[in-house]
Amino acid sequence: MNATSPGSIYTPGVAGLAATEEERQAPYSQLSSLAPMRRMGQPEEIAKAAVFLASDEASYITGIELFVDGGAAQV
Repeated sequence: MNATSPGSIYTPGVAGLAATEEERQAPYSQLSSLAPMRRMGQPEEIAKAAVFLASDEASYITGIELFVDGGAAQV
């Protein structure tokens, strides 16, 4: 069994937590600063990793946790 471990992902749900644009930017800035890549991930990036692990291309990969987090788990 394989697993993906996503980091902070930019989704509409995160934006819905704030009333103003200024309030929206504060958590995005904070979450972006946690990853060495200095940005939040996109849902499509998590999907691509999951599709890869489910594909025949990953047929000899088993028992991994694939961190899709902009490098946050490595620091």
